[in-house]
Amino acid sequence: MKLNTSLPLEYSTEQNRLRITGFWVFLAAEVVLFATLFTVYAILHTGTGSGPTGKDIFEISGVIWETFILLTSSFTIGLAVNAMRIGNKKAMLAFLAITLVLGLGFLGIEITEFFNYVDEGAKISTSAFLSSLYVTLGTHGAHVTFGFFWGLMIFIQIAKRGFNPDTANKAFIFSLYWHFLDVVWIFILSFIYLKGLM
Repeated sequence: MKLNTSLPLEYSTEQNRLRITGFWVFLAAEVVLFATLFTVYAILHTGTGSGPTGKDIFEISGVIWETFILLTSSFTIGLAVNAMRIGNKKAMLAFLAITLVLGLGFLGIEITEFFNYVDEGAKISTSAFLSSLYVTLGTHGAHVTFGFFWGLMIFIQIAKRGFNPDTANKAFIFSLYWHFLDVVWIFILSFIYLKGLM
């Protein structure tokens, strides 16, 4: 394995560069997935039947907290990658841990939000609007959940093995995934919550 020392560690081998390119292709497929979910939601969001509308169930305070937490986690994963690039293992692990804790906080608020919706009679089977809402939010939440466990495995690997081309590449690819989830959340915030509150 030939290292290119003029590049950051995560790009230092041909294999690593190919993995990053491949992951960008994967993210393109994820864009298609979420674009499909947003399209379905756009078509079905007026199909509330006798059930509640977004205005009836959305609470701006929870949405603000979810947004703040997720955007802060995007900042901390960026700090983690920066710490990795300068070789500061302790700082990298600290920022990665903060990112994962923030991810758990986001999931806790979202799960609470879902329980509140159900308590208000907004079940997935109540209307087309609610089914598309739950599927879209649930798909994003499932991605965050997967990301949490993925990030935890990377945390363990770096804690045990330190920085090398393999662990650096995994951490960088994870950061791309996490940033992608934050971008998707901005679309959810704008397209679902803010539009639904109007």
